[in-house]
Amino acid sequence: MGYDGILQFILDFANDIMRFYLVNHNCKIHHSVVGLRSCISEGAVIEDSLLMGADYYETDADRRFLAAKGGVPIGIGKNTHIKRAIIDKNARIGEDVKIVNTDNVQEAARETDGYFIKSGIVTVIKDALIPSGTVI
Repeated sequence: MGYDGILQFILDFANDIMRFYLVNHNCKIHHSVVGLRSCISEGAVIEDSLLMGADYYETDADRRFLAAKGGVPIGIGKNTHIKRAIIDKNARIGEDVKIVNTDNVQEAARETDGYFIKSGIVTVIKDALIPSGTVI
């Protein structure tokens, strides 16, 4: 079995077990690996991506407090679409975000904005905040 075969086996296996790590099951996840303590909100679509998860859970009280102040909790917000991306630990991705690289950018250094692109793959860095409505 070559590298592609092994990777496909890992992705298929991950698709079978990832349901144990999701907070909301009303989302679509395809050919992706979802890390521990990942929080994915309703309506999110994750394709061909790696989500590293989080080092800790935020309590419901923490999440309500953040929402009241206009903050973004750890995880993937409602109706967000992520395709061919790596999301590092503790990332805060708002609602209605599109991380799909529609312009097919191959290289970009946007660390101050919380991400970079290498070989066409968007990587959201650890502890980054991607505000609601952002399009990458």
